[in-house]
Amino acid sequence: MTVHLEVADGVGTLRLDRPPMNALDIATQDRLKELAEEVTRREDVRAVVIHGGEKVFAAGADIKEMQVMDHAAMIARARALQDSFTAVARIPKPVVAAVTGYALGGGCELALCADYRIAGDNAKLGQPEILLGLIPGAGGTQRLSRLVGPSKAKDLIFTGRQVKADEALTLGLVDRVVPAAEVYEQAHAWAARLAKGPAIALRAAKEAIDTGLETDIETGLAVERNWFAGLFATEDRERGMRSFVEEGPGKAKFL
Repeated sequence: MTVHLEVADGVGTLRLDRPPMNALDIATQDRLKELAEEVTRREDVRAVVIHGGEKVFAAGADIKEMQVMDHAAMIARARALQDSFTAVARIPKPVVAAVTGYALGGGCELALCADYRIAGDNAKLGQPEILLGLIPGAGGTQRLSRLVGPSKAKDLIFTGRQVKADEALTLGLVDRVVPAAEVYEQAHAWAARLAKGPAIALRAAKEAIDTGLETDIETGLAVERNWFAGLFATEDRERGMRSFVEEGPGKAKFL
């Protein structure tokens, strides 16, 4: 298998394993979708880390595999490609990308599917599809522009240039830069902290934010309002408020 799922202490790690560069061929895309759906279902997984290993996150699609595909073949495949990444983006739990080395093309698009991105100081990110006469096809034109804004996204996509970790941080493409050797450790710590939080409220927050980014503010406010009221029916809400009143803020322990 080219993607493995490891679960410990409420954190599921989706680990890419297709040496040497973790190229995202069709089998890997399909495996990502399968495991994203699995961690969505599993109650013992409360937060997720996406990791490519110590040297590389993912250096893009498998170009040799794509080169032999004609127009008809890609029409048949393009939706499945997007669906595999969308399955990751729709995991209803906190997801962090642990980015070391190259995250290019599909690798960058996979990182964009996470809620938070921690990059090593050796990371290089970009959408170089234009250099092949193509555009990003796994969500890059949409998720990148929503994350960093349209003009910055157009610069990266039009030029196909790679950005180092420090520029990626300035652009807002990543959220934290750390020594490369510490990337997975810090990403896992981020996920582990949230794995102890109120699972339904975290799901609600993620859905409300993501839906709001994709629609008008009135619809977004309606989603927020419905979730906010609905959370009053949960045990976590009772536990959190009782702890606040009896012990002060930030001491609640959720199931």
